[in-house]
Amino acid sequence: MPSKDFAARRNPAIAGCTATGVLKILALVFMFIDHAGKMLFPQIAEMRMLGRIAFPLYCWCMVVGISYTRSVPKYLGRLMLIGLVSQPIYMVALNHSWNQPNIFLTLLVALCGVWGLKAKKLLSHIWAPILALFAAQLLGCDYGWRGVMLVMLLYGVRGSRAGIACVMIAFCLYWGGSSVGVTHLFGQDVAPLTSSAVGAVISPWLRLQTMAIWALPLMLLPISQQVKMPRWVGYALYPLHLVVLIALEAALAQPIHTENLINAWNAFVSLF
Repeated sequence: MPSKDFAARRNPAIAGCTATGVLKILALVFMFIDHAGKMLFPQIAEMRMLGRIAFPLYCWCMVVGISYTRSVPKYLGRLMLIGLVSQPIYMVALNHSWNQPNIFLTLLVALCGVWGLKAKKLLSHIWAPILALFAAQLLGCDYGWRGVMLVMLLYGVRGSRAGIACVMIAFCLYWGGSSVGVTHLFGQDVAPLTSSAVGAVISPWLRLQTMAIWALPLMLLPISQQVKMPRWVGYALYPLHLVVLIALEAALAQPIHTENLINAWNAFVSLF
């Protein structure tokens, strides 16, 4: 009969959603919206706002993944491989260079830090997170040290729904503090809210990066049933969505005028 310690390692206490298949699909959808907004519809700011939801979902999926994985080195290898394969496609799609790595380098560095926290060998729970934060800055990781820090903080509070919420709220307010303000939200002028009597409370939430907070309800969904999907399909969808966007951009080689789309969206919103 397996010992209680063995059972605990195989079934770690995770308070949030453990259906990572569902969350990865949602994260990819929001990332597709974000990248489509950047590449094809730059005038529709709401697409970039929705895109903020993707990164925290990927971070949470990593927290769940390392809690259950049987081999962290193999996990690292998969992240490294898909990151290397995706980088040329990422550069073409978003007009980036080699010194602007894709999200998989951020996740790989974060995984190294969390591995140290989990292993606790030779004081790895102290030096591994510190090295991961420095590496994130030196390597120019997407989201920088903040992205790596978010993964490690979420790992630390993974067993508490209140802890997950507190980390996300604090992190999103901090992250959004230096980002651009949101003046229009799905066709509605929200600027007057920031100058109202409760403007000091509302204003910090009306910033681009703060919109990542909308990932929190998804992270806390009481779902554990996994979506049956081959492991490599989930990884392959990342470069594939970039290929689709490159093809769409090439097909729509003429400048895309989004005024009609915006007007149609505003008309739809006004119905409610």
